[in-house]
Amino acid sequence: MAAEADINYHHPLIEDALFHCQQAAEKSMKGFLTSHDSIFRRTHDLDELARACESIDPSLAEVLGPARDLTVFAWEFRYPGDFAEPQQEEAKEYLELAKSVFRLIVDRLPGDVRP
Repeated sequence: MAAEADINYHHPLIEDALFHCQQAAEKSMKGFLTSHDSIFRRTHDLDELARACESIDPSLAEVLGPARDLTVFAWEFRYPGDFAEPQQEEAKEYLELAKSVFRLIVDRLPGDVRP
């Protein structure tokens, strides 16, 4: 996973890692929705995507709830501004969250579409 490489680099690339964490969660949710023939709009909003996933499988809520916090990393560091960059340990927690979303979603995909 790109985020893991970024975080563990000898000069950690935290901003890039957090973007990849958000993207991993987003693409996982969109993959889940697609596998259930559920239409969704073009968005980076993990709250919106999580609600759609949870409407199909309510058991996803426990992990997708906290994953909503990753939404801001879709854009926060991509544009100029004064943003406080999380520390490496906090970024590692976000990475674990993104991994949890991915594993949870993959476990619920039909066998013929699992990676």
